[in-house]
Amino acid sequence: MVEIIKKYKIGVRRFGLINWVGAWTLYKKEVLRFLIVWIQTIFSPLVSSLLFLMVLTLAIGSDRSNVLGVPFITFLAPGLIAMQVIQQAFSHSSSTFMIGKIQGNIVDLLYAPLSATEVTISISLAAATRSFMIAIVSIIVFYLIIDIQIKYFFLLFLFTFLTSFILGNIGIISGLWAEKFDHQATITNFVIVPLSFLSGTFYSIERLPDFLKKISEVNPFFYMIDGFRFCFIGQSDGSIKVGIIYLLILSILSWLAAYILFKRGYKIKT
Repeated sequence: MVEIIKKYKIGVRRFGLINWVGAWTLYKKEVLRFLIVWIQTIFSPLVSSLLFLMVLTLAIGSDRSNVLGVPFITFLAPGLIAMQVIQQAFSHSSSTFMIGKIQGNIVDLLYAPLSATEVTISISLAAATRSFMIAIVSIIVFYLIIDIQIKYFFLLFLFTFLTSFILGNIGIISGLWAEKFDHQATITNFVIVPLSFLSGTFYSIERLPDFLKKISEVNPFFYMIDGFRFCFIGQSDGSIKVGIIYLLILSILSWLAAYILFKRGYKIKT
């Protein structure tokens, strides 16, 4: 047995520093996984955003004063798109591990000649790809029905990528931690959705009391949505530079956490 292991170099990595083919294959597989059910993963978030936009616009009407110097509907639309970017990136990566553990096919991921770095980055980038597709489709549709224009393309790309990459990493952590769908729903309903709603999606935090405003200023979702909105209206509640630095740090820390947990096989049973 020892001779066979030595002869065929079993267990020895033969792909160099990075297994590009394997990482690309995993990324492509994850992208195809959500594209196959595009009505659920791409079209459904768009419909949800449009319903929010329609209901709030009809409920508030034309009596609502401008927010940050723009009409309320123009202020609201980018926030709704950013909220879907957040939720869908988290949903994608968390479901990858949650479904894999429940169905038992996570062994295919564990036995593949891929390092923890390649696995976590590939899945997070696939989650980011899903969010980018949702953002692009939503922006096109919103552009056709309301007055929104992109003013800062590079910043829009940067905030979308950082937001989706962070939530992709958090989704991996959540998927590893959760042992059943109820656990996953708990994170979504009591962490992701509340933080999205309390981050200035539907209002400017300038209207909040001082203590609530200070709480919002440490909420990473606030900087995600505020930065995303700034790319359209050119106005923001917070500092864009602080937001970029904050999200860059958070993207590194969240990936490190996802990497360490997956590397250690946290709550993975085979």
